Amino acid sequence: PPPPGPAPRTRAPTMAPQQTGSRKRKAPAAEAGAGSSASRGPGGTATPENGEGLLLSKKQKRPAAQRSLLRYLKGREVGARDCAGARGFEGELRAYAVHKLPAILTEHELALGTLNKVFASQWLNARQVVCGTKCNTLFVVDVHSNHITQIPLLGDGAPVLARNQPSCGIHAIELNPSKTLLATGGENPNSLAIYQLPTLDPMCLGDRHGHKDWIFGIAWMSDTVVVSGSRDGTVALWRVDPDMCHRSIGWHNDVGLPMYAHISPRDMEIIPRASTSPTNRKVRALAFSGKNQELGAVSLDGYFHLWKARSTLCRLLSVRLPYCRENVCLIYCDELSLYAVGSQSHVSFLDPRQRQQNMRPLCSREGGTGVRSLSFYQHIITIGTGHGSLLFYDVRAQKFLEERASASPESSPGPRGRKLKLTCGRGWLNQDDLWVNHLEGTEEFPNALYTHCYNWPEMKLFVAGGPLPSGLHGNYAGLWS
Repeated sequence: PPPPGPAPRTRAPTMAPQQTGSRKRKAPAAEAGAGSSASRGPGGTATPENGEGLLLSKKQKRPAAQRSLLRYLKGREVGARDCAGARGFEGELRAYAVHKLPAILTEHELALGTLNKVFASQWLNARQVVCGTKCNTLFVVDVHSNHITQIPLLGDGAPVLARNQPSCGIHAIELNPSKTLLATGGENPNSLAIYQLPTLDPMCLGDRHGHKDWIFGIAWMSDTVVVSGSRDGTVALWRVDPDMCHRSIGWHNDVGLPMYAHISPRDMEIIPRASTSPTNRKVRALAFSGKNQELGAVSLDGYFHLWKARSTLCRLLSVRLPYCRENVCLIYCDELSLYAVGSQSHVSFLDPRQRQQNMRPLCSREGGTGVRSLSFYQHIITIGTGHGSLLFYDVRAQKFLEERASASPESSPGPRGRKLKLTCGRGWLNQDDLWVNHLEGTEEFPNALYTHCYNWPEMKLFVAGGPLPSGLHGNYAGLWS
C-alpha cells in the first residue's frame, strides 16, 4: 500500500505512465492498451480483486494472452487494430492462410453474357473488379450481384487511325500505388488510357507520339509515372501531371462527351535485337521492383530485359530465358527479390543479382497449354494455366501445395502427395460455324485462365479467361472464396 500522506498528483491522460520499475504498474498499463479494463486503487496502482492483478503481473503470461486468436478477434470487433501485437499476429494469420486457403476455396461462376475472353483484371474495392476483354470492352463487375457496368474507352485525337487498327483487346489493367489512377488500353490498342479512381472519369490519353503497335504490358513506377510495353518493341515512360484533374477545363463538350488531355511519353527505349530472331522483339509483359527501382520486361524472342528506372530508363542487362516459347507473363516478388516468367510449360525464376540462378524452373505439366497468368503473395506463387486450372507453388520449399486428406475417422491427417489443383467451370462458348465444323462433339474444352487477382483482406480470388484457340469466342469468370 502507498505510504501515508497526501495522495500523489494525477497525471494528464495524454501522458505515458512514468517508468518506476514496479511490475504491478506495468502490467495493467499493457492490459489496458490491449483493450481490457483493470481495476485501479489510489495513485493508479492495481488492486488484486479476485487475484486478477497478481496474475496480470506475471510477465510469462503476457505474450500468450496478447497473441491469442480470441484476443485478436475481440480487438478487431472494437476497432483496436493498432493494439500491441495485433499487426504481427495478423501477419502470422495471413502467412498461415496463404498455405491453407487454396485448399478450401469454392467456386461461384459469374455470367458475363457474350463478352469474348477476359485478358486483364484488378480489384477496385471489396466487391468490384474491373476487367478488359479481347473484344475491346472495359467493364466493372460486382461479384456479389453480378451486375456489369461498361466503361467508355478513350478515343485517339485522330479517329480515322483508330478505325484502321485491328482490335486485339485490352491486355493490361494496372492501378497506381495509392489506387487513385487506373492505366489500361484505349479504343486504339496502341494508346495508353488513364482514368481517375474511384469515379473512373477519363483523365488523359497517350496516343499520337507513343506506340505504333498494341500495348501488352503496363507497370506503375510511382503514383504519377507509368510505363507501357508494346508489340512494336518499345517501352515508353509516361508522367501524369497531378494537377491535370484539378485544372478548370471543360470535362464535357457541347455534345456531352467527356474531354481529356493528350500526353506524350517522357522517354522511349527500344528492345535490343536478338541475334536469333531480330524481328520478334515484341514486349509481352512488364514488372516493376519498387525496392530496387528497376523495371523488368519479357520479349517474345525469349529474352528478359532489365532497366534502372528513375526519371528515364537505363538498360542494365538482357539475358536469354531457359524456355523461349510463349513467354507471356511476368511478375516480381519484393519479399524474395525474384522475377518469375511464365512460358509454354514452365515458370522460370530470375534474380538479377545472381550470375548463376540457383532456383530450378518449375514445370506446370498441363498438357503444354502454357502458363497464362501469375501472381505472388508472400512466398506462394499462383499459376493460371491454359487448361482451366489453378496451381499453387511454395517458392521457399520449392514444391507445389498438396491436397490434404478429408477429416474423417478413417483418413489420417496430412498431405496426400497429390498436387493441389483447382479446376474452373465451363464458362460460356459461342457455338458458331467454327465450332460446328471443327470442334463439335468435343467432350471437354477448358478455358485458359488469362487473369486472376486476389483480394486478401476479404480472402477472395477472382479468376477469368476464355477458350485458348484464337478463333473461338467465349468467356469464363469466377469468384473463389
